[in-house]
Amino acid sequence: MTRLILATRNKGKIVELRAILADAGLPHELVGADAYPEVPDVRETGVTFAENALLKAHALAKATGLPAVADDSGLCVDVLGGAPGIFSARWAGKHGDDKANLDLLLAQLGDIDDDVNRTAHFACAAALALPDGTERVVEGRMRGVLRHAPAGTNGFGYDPILQVDGDTRTAAELSPDEKNAISHRGEAFRALVPVVRELLG
Repeated sequence: MTRLILATRNKGKIVELRAILADAGLPHELVGADAYPEVPDVRETGVTFAENALLKAHALAKATGLPAVADDSGLCVDVLGGAPGIFSARWAGKHGDDKANLDLLLAQLGDIDDDVNRTAHFACAAALALPDGTERVVEGRMRGVLRHAPAGTNGFGYDPILQVDGDTRTAAELSPDEKNAISHRGEAFRALVPVVRELLG
């Protein structure tokens, strides 16, 4: 069985990715980057989700000699010109402070009442990198409208404020299975499955 490394230490993301890839029937052993604590975190210096995903996947593949999968994702708010975008995880300054990021974004949108102007989407680029330098990238999106206050306890990040198109609930009010079926990450990683099969068998 080929070991496939998920280039993240975010436990919520690891659970999500394992579920998506396992549901697709991939026979590979899926482990998170936390299994390789000696490998340093990669600075996300790219200017697109795809560039950042590739940076992380290549770094882990090179350091471990194993195929690596990475993603970069974020929330893109139309009225903010696509921001926070690649800066989603550190929008309030400190990387990974979900509450601070969410509070800041809601404050920035405080004067915008019309749902037509509160449209946004989650974007995800998923990359596979092999130790020999082979790479592939695919992308996915989940569209919706931003609520004025958080709702729901599932998910993470900005999930509690994005009301998903075609639903009355936020991404954080969906069950994990419901979210994986329609999410930007689910869409991207399902698109990556045939690539993994092609390159790894």
